[in-house]
Amino acid sequence: MSGEYVVAVTGIIFVLGIPLSLPLIYLVLSYRKRRRLIELFHVERMAAIERGMELPPLPKELLEGSRNRRRTTSLLPGLVWFFSGVGILIALQSISDEEAMIGLVPAGIGLAYLIYYFVEGRRIEARVLEHELAGTREEVKA
Repeated sequence: MSGEYVVAVTGIIFVLGIPLSLPLIYLVLSYRKRRRLIELFHVERMAAIERGMELPPLPKELLEGSRNRRRTTSLLPGLVWFFSGVGILIALQSISDEEAMIGLVPAGIGLAYLIYYFVEGRRIEARVLEHELAGTREEVKA
């Protein structure tokens, strides 16, 4: 009887513990990296002050966070939802036609994302990209 409990507890730890701990590990490591960068810039600035040199400006990435974040778009989630729904539909087709219809729900969500992307999302992305390019042009002029 106790062997069954060990297997069950181990299964719960691996199934729930590992996926829930991965985001926490990522957050801790990214915080440490950012803190280390701030410390390095502080040491550099203190050395410049001691030598009487002009202080270098702090990079925007350090103050604002990571700049290489992906722009939000509805294309990727639309494709993921749609093809997940189609996959569920095809996989459950072998069991029963009625049960396979559950795949229409994620496929419909994906289709809604894709329709939004093709109708409105492209315009929004173009405005965001234009705004970002205008910001970089102003930085280059300054």
